Amino acid sequence: MSGSPDGERCPIKLGVLLSGSGTNLQAIIDRIAAGTLDASIELVVSSRPGALGLKRAEAAGIQTLTLSKELYEDPITADRVIASELKRFEVDYVIMAGYMRMVHAPILEGFKNRVVNLHPALLPSFKGAHAILDAHDYGVKVTGVTVHFADDKYDCGPIIAQRPLAVGEGWSVEELEGHIHAIEHELYPEVIQLLAEGRVSVGEDGRVTVS
Repeated sequence: MSGSPDGERCPIKLGVLLSGSGTNLQAIIDRIAAGTLDASIELVVSSRPGALGLKRAEAAGIQTLTLSKELYEDPITADRVIASELKRFEVDYVIMAGYMRMVHAPILEGFKNRVVNLHPALLPSFKGAHAILDAHDYGVKVTGVTVHFADDKYDCGPIIAQRPLAVGEGWSVEELEGHIHAIEHELYPEVIQLLAEGRVSVGEDGRVTVS
């Protein structure tokens, strides 16, 4: 982890993986700029060359990397490239922020218990890419947001934090989505700050302890 010779804790270095608009990336950038998140973003990796998140990163002066669709045809090779670049930038934690691809051994083993994912539901409920719509269509009264360490299965891995949301009567899926995103933009930076403070650990039983 990041540190200094005199023992003081330095900001942790982040690599962010995204595929879309990058609103959670922006929330992290804003918290860092406000001085309430002890982190720096060293690299943003996008699986889509037209992702708005890339523009957010570039506007903040952050180095970016985009992989071609052809390279992703072999996901292991793609992840080897990503892992190599993350290591070159000396990243401490890999932050998945709307990354619509599964990560594999080259990243998971290279950053063991340091790959973090955000999911817009209370896992293990409503896994998958359409969690908000699925929760809305099911008519749940409570849903929420989960932050967890990623593993080799979709939307699994040790849970770090969850925050519930009571669903209002008659909310449209768009309204639900807006409330979910608002929670994401608060919870994700909070969890990253816990990581920066060294307060998150994974036990041998696979459970997360937050001190």
